[in-house]
Amino acid sequence: MLGLLKKKSNTLLGIDISSTTVKLLELSRSGNRYKVEAYAVEPLPPGAVAEKNIVELESVGQTLEKVLSRSRTSLKQAAVAVAGSAVITKIIEMDAGLDDNEMEEQIALEADQYIPYPLDEVAIDFEVQGVAPRNPERVEVLLAACRRENVDIREAALALAGLDVKVVEVEAYAMERACELVIDQLSGDPQELTIAVIDIGATMMTLSVLSRGRTIYTREQLFGGKQLTDEIQRRYGLSQEEAGLAKKQGGLPDDYDAEVLRPFKEAVVQQVSRSLQFFFAGGQFNDVDYILLAGGTASIPGLDQLIQQKLGTATLVANPFANMTLSNKVNAVALSNDAPALMIACGLAMRSFD
Repeated sequence: MLGLLKKKSNTLLGIDISSTTVKLLELSRSGNRYKVEAYAVEPLPPGAVAEKNIVELESVGQTLEKVLSRSRTSLKQAAVAVAGSAVITKIIEMDAGLDDNEMEEQIALEADQYIPYPLDEVAIDFEVQGVAPRNPERVEVLLAACRRENVDIREAALALAGLDVKVVEVEAYAMERACELVIDQLSGDPQELTIAVIDIGATMMTLSVLSRGRTIYTREQLFGGKQLTDEIQRRYGLSQEEAGLAKKQGGLPDDYDAEVLRPFKEAVVQQVSRSLQFFFAGGQFNDVDYILLAGGTASIPGLDQLIQQKLGTATLVANPFANMTLSNKVNAVALSNDAPALMIACGLAMRSFD
């Protein structure tokens, strides 16, 4: 099983391995208040991960070691995620009277109807969603399946850094869980809101639409912050690493804003608009209440205002830590800058308290 449902007694590190960085987050909770105990972000060597697939196991293992030592956490158990594109999900109906073990047996027997891969190559998981609308004696069950190699290579990378994987989750569900924290900051009844979450990473942009707190639509496309880094590199003759640092820390020539950053921000607006049009074309909705920006690119100053101005929808940068306390080893300014990029890591760390 993927382990979406394992109950565990100890706190888990949320570890998000993206195309360009490894992000680590440790949370604790007392009552319903969370506290950030530790966090760190470490860049990956170019090419170590391609479109969310681990290509160079050793490099990823070494980066994990660095992120662990930088965070100064003492935890050894972790939750990680696989990308949505690697996962097949399906809602099926089952008898309400079955317990978890009986469901697991029945799913194992019937799984080949739902999954186009040989069953010995897949990891399967399920989660009961609630009573089936048309038949109170049945329940709706979310089935998730992923090629086992995607799970195994993540476990292997973490093992190189001395970590033990307790939970493997789907990125979209980790994002959904972290969004609960952000939705609580919005005006309006969380149960009534339709929210578009735009997660812009280095190479992938993912639109997830949440209605009543549940993901009802996801679409991935190739577009991301790396396009801006590449343009900085090309225009100013910098290395990939120098360009990435300059993008974050500034110090670029005066023409940077008008000639490089502005066109990139316009391109982001176009991509967001296009993604939303695909969603609206499905016919169920023709607008959303809020746009939440997540991922590293969301931190670009003024991007949220530009999207709001061009699309006419309230837009804000996601910060799941707004109502959390911080331990004294966490740098508040750095955490606030990295917040939108830490949504998946946050959703994974929150698995400790399910």
